[in-house]
Amino acid sequence: MDRFIYTAMTGASAAAHRQQVLSNNLANVSTTGFRAELSTFRAVPIRGDGASTRVFALEATAGHSNLAGSVQQTGRNLDVAAQGDAWFAVQGLDGTEAYTRAGALQVNADGTLVNASGLPMLGDGGPIVIPENARVDIGADGSVSTRVGNEPGQVAGRLKMVVPDADNPIKRGDDGLFRGPEGNPLPTSEVARLQDGALEGSNVNPVEAMVGMIAASRQFEYQMRMLQNGEGNDRSASQLLNVNG
Repeated sequence: MDRFIYTAMTGASAAAHRQQVLSNNLANVSTTGFRAELSTFRAVPIRGDGASTRVFALEATAGHSNLAGSVQQTGRNLDVAAQGDAWFAVQGLDGTEAYTRAGALQVNADGTLVNASGLPMLGDGGPIVIPENARVDIGADGSVSTRVGNEPGQVAGRLKMVVPDADNPIKRGDDGLFRGPEGNPLPTSEVARLQDGALEGSNVNPVEAMVGMIAASRQFEYQMRMLQNGEGNDRSASQLLNVNG
């Protein structure tokens, strides 16, 4: 009976984890630039005495959906949407270089160009500093131009954009940002482009996520029913042993 319980427990744990991932996706259905998290599992046969008739459900390497979110025009000069597979580079709270698709930018009190979470946007030489009372325009290649009053415009820097590939994949971290292999920075892409005056929305499909949550909930209930059946069988066996004893 103990073996049966452990087998059912792995199925219940997998269903609960999938429901947690789908809940997080639904919570971020309106988050700018959010990438839906994927949950994957694999069946591992139990090896031991006898035939391999049982399997454990184990979590496999999870990733994220690369589908692009819908782009909405805002007309705001500090709103940008990465095109294609491009990502914006930001400086995480731990000081490392990280990547995001969220492009709602702003200028903080220190004049640093930051994202909506207050993280500095990285340029070719580090964070980009904007002169006081300057108007900011961002070109398709990420170049950041500033103009104060009637003075000639100046280039304050260029947003660093990267394009992950098979050799330079990115993975979501615990802080919701993405990073390169072993946390190493990815090289700047010369072909990455952005769209100004627009924001990319979340790529979460709410209907698909809701259906998945219902299926995961039913699977969890089924696994828990199996655990209850195992407990009932153990109780019945114990009663029979007491009678025969």
